[in-house]
Amino acid sequence: MANIHLPYGIDLFETVRKNHCYYIDKTHLIHELLSIQFSVNLITRPRRFGKTLAMSMLASFFDIRKDSREFFKGLKISNNRELCAQWMNQWPVIFLTLKDVSGRDFQDAYGMLQYTIANLCNEHIYLMQDEEILSADKEIFSRLCFRKGDLSDIKNALSTLLRMMRTHYGKEVILLVDEYDVPLAKANDYGYYEDMLNVIRTLLGMSWKSNSDLKFAVVTGCLRVAKESIFTGANNFVSSSISDTRYQDCFGFTEAEVSQILADAELSEALPEMKRWYDGYRFGTTEIYCPWDVLLHVLALNENENAVPGNYWLDTSHNNIIRKFIELPGIYVNDKFETLLAGGVIQERIREDLTYDIAHSSEDNLWSILYLTGYLTQVLPEELPEGMTPQEGKTSLRIPNEEVKSVFRDTVQAWFEASIVARDRSELFHEWWNGEDEKLTKNVSDILFDTISYFDYKEDFYHAFLAGMFSGAGYEVKSNSEQGKGRADITIKERRHRRAIVIEAKWTGKKKGSTLESECQEALDQIQKEQYTRNLQIEGYRTILCYGAAFLGKDCLIRRADSDK
Repeated sequence: MANIHLPYGIDLFETVRKNHCYYIDKTHLIHELLSIQFSVNLITRPRRFGKTLAMSMLASFFDIRKDSREFFKGLKISNNRELCAQWMNQWPVIFLTLKDVSGRDFQDAYGMLQYTIANLCNEHIYLMQDEEILSADKEIFSRLCFRKGDLSDIKNALSTLLRMMRTHYGKEVILLVDEYDVPLAKANDYGYYEDMLNVIRTLLGMSWKSNSDLKFAVVTGCLRVAKESIFTGANNFVSSSISDTRYQDCFGFTEAEVSQILADAELSEALPEMKRWYDGYRFGTTEIYCPWDVLLHVLALNENENAVPGNYWLDTSHNNIIRKFIELPGIYVNDKFETLLAGGVIQERIREDLTYDIAHSSEDNLWSILYLTGYLTQVLPEELPEGMTPQEGKTSLRIPNEEVKSVFRDTVQAWFEASIVARDRSELFHEWWNGEDEKLTKNVSDILFDTISYFDYKEDFYHAFLAGMFSGAGYEVKSNSEQGKGRADITIKERRHRRAIVIEAKWTGKKKGSTLESECQEALDQIQKEQYTRNLQIEGYRTILCYGAAFLGKDCLIRRADSDK
């Protein structure tokens, strides 16, 4: 096994190259970018697909203050000598990333924006020495550097900096804005969306609205926010989403690139599992791996050759979006979620010009969000399941890989457990403690029917389901505890009334020819044979109710031990 030097957590191009980190050459992005005419080019991709590293690479290539030849030596773009002569280190560059602009309220987030703008201005503090620059602009610039600027100064920060740099260099300025929509997404989460929109719309809009100081702007984000008019006034505005073929292999890793990484790390045998867990995204017509996951798993394999793929996306993306989806009033998506979790395909209308404040206002918008943020991926017509045909105006969607499927499953499971706890369970508890097994059969079946199947229904699911029904209600709940000669599936104790419940759960899919009736009786027989009540009697519990519970999918049958039904 070769321990290659991977750039884990490094998203600055020059740092990667200086430290001789392993680098997948994405410099063809430069050629593709310059092959079209635009004033503003918006590129949207899910998070953790290398947008910041790509923007840092562009900044290093274009910035007139640098000599970047050594960093690009041996990379694809260096072979295009004519392009390099015209563009490499020939233009003033402003590189602004908004990925850290967030907060639980507007003041916190606005403070982070002030800090970000101050850092940007201090990077160009040399402009204060230029006598050609207007003193009024210098005064604004100085306030921004010391975080003394008012709201108007912040809103006009980029247009002021563009004007000063144009005067200083005598050339139009290239503007690079990374993760432009993060402040809006965070603001929407915490309820100050309109306040943040008011700032970001002017800050960015003023920089390209009929601005003669601008050469061009490249902007990255997760969503194309159009209706807020952030991009109004941008001549030759070009947008490239995950549906477009433009830049389709410039973000994320192709299979050939992943194969090369694994070969260089002497881990080629890991490719099938890597593919199952981290591949499956489609940008344009190209299948793409999540680079964040690939790098982390290669690192894990370097430390332990038996490391199994894990969920590296869980803490790096907005996984609460799925929870919001299934909790939204008036929208029922359980059946579609079950189809997706079973590996199936759904077909939905997709909108690519969403705004964060209306993202959860309709089912179409929600599917669009899941698609654009990487939770779902497009299925090509030739890949559709047998019998399914493309529907006009709709996009065929599936969960891209095992990692995202695990995010769905974990989120759905957490939602399901929370939804049970949130119910008024007093009637249900009454039925358990009073042996009303017919009512229990109906009501427990109704709860099951209202769930989302996030895994193949088997006994372990039903054990957790039954235990969760009593959780948080003041009972002592034990699963597979030692009772008598064996282990009872579920034991519920209420010490105050010295009473207990023993439940043995069976899944009818385990044995060929079994039925709900036969499995329920087997469960009751097992309780008696294994003497599951013995220890409870010794402990002093006076009332002990025993139940057999048989399940098949979302159907169940519950019988009390002394029931004659």
